[in-house]
Amino acid sequence: MFNSKIKLPMVIALIILGAFAISLLAHFGITAVKKHIFPAEYLQHVEKYASEYNIPEYIILSIIKVESDFDPNATSSAGAMGLMQMLPATFTWLTSFEHLNENLSYYKLYDPEVSIRYGTYYLQYLFEKFHDWDTVFAAYNGGEGNVAKWLDDPEYSDGKGNLTNIPFPETEKYVKKVNFSLDVYRSTYYKNKVGVK
Repeated sequence: MFNSKIKLPMVIALIILGAFAISLLAHFGITAVKKHIFPAEYLQHVEKYASEYNIPEYIILSIIKVESDFDPNATSSAGAMGLMQMLPATFTWLTSFEHLNENLSYYKLYDPEVSIRYGTYYLQYLFEKFHDWDTVFAAYNGGEGNVAKWLDDPEYSDGKGNLTNIPFPETEKYVKKVNFSLDVYRSTYYKNKVGVK
């Protein structure tokens, strides 16, 4: 039975919200609204490290959007820090002599350029290891050790190096969110650029 006391305010709120969304689209256009929701901030650093580590810019922007929504001071409940939400232990490992060989405090992850540089370098490392973007996204969120185990398990992989099932619901949602964001960035900022796939 329809309970007007509970549902009517909700219906009115949805109508107002819908009207507001339509008025925004009519006034600014869909591209402008998409650019407001999916900004391309810190582009000078994104372009620089995309080129240096051969990672598409829209992938970096998508990771930043999903990880921190472009907040350089973001810190997760698990302790991940900065724009690209890297854990201090991962950052310390990437600063070691076997990788970028720099002696940086993990607090540098709050510096947008450092976060983008190391996050992009890590994406390159993961792509060289897994050769598939969905697998890379799963490893970025769920850990490369977990992904390596899943790839060895026929319950989660096809035996050819591709994940068919992600056992961590959070990581499965993460991969979907990154792909959705990636599609928006590619179609909004990069659809007319030569060489963008």
